[in-house]
Amino acid sequence: MKLTTMTQVTLDGVMQGNGAVSDDRRNGFERGGWARGAGDDGTRTFITQTYQRAEAFLFGRRTYELFASSWGSVGQMRVHPIGVALKEAPKYVASSTLTAPRWEDTTVLGGDLAAAINELKAKPGGELQVHGSGALIRWLLANDLVDEMTLIVIPVILGQGARLFPETGPDLALDLVESRVDTKGVSIQVYRPAGRPRYATS
Repeated sequence: MKLTTMTQVTLDGVMQGNGAVSDDRRNGFERGGWARGAGDDGTRTFITQTYQRAEAFLFGRRTYELFASSWGSVGQMRVHPIGVALKEAPKYVASSTLTAPRWEDTTVLGGDLAAAINELKAKPGGELQVHGSGALIRWLLANDLVDEMTLIVIPVILGQGARLFPETGPDLALDLVESRVDTKGVSIQVYRPAGRPRYATS
């Protein structure tokens, strides 16, 4: 399977609290809900179709529990095409502390996480998708496990909140595979990792 990520981010790279206002108030964050209503019908269709083509899903613990309490539990969300896709596909959680996952068809990946993910990637099939899960995505990128990364960029600057990419970390060159801007100014950018960047030598 190909490991892909899809993340909603602001122009200043924040990914925290994109959904409901109360989803994530860590570290005094007060500007949640910035992605609600963003994007046109074409972007919403793109997001839904992305979920529908997943062979399996991989989450960090925090995002898994948020999704389980929403897409996995709320009746209206469970019957939405995204909820159906999440219900029907296997779900994997990268966690050393989760012992009793409450969402059906969930497997907790403990121990050697890199080995477990490489084993999943070696299976035939389509995409092993990661949604949200910022800490997990950063770890996956640092360990060269991401095959394709989709950023849905909302035209807003928050000035606070956890960012997808840390202030210091590993460097990575990217090839742009696809790019589009919808009628509401939301851009979709699909990248593939392309080794390390080249730097000027003089």
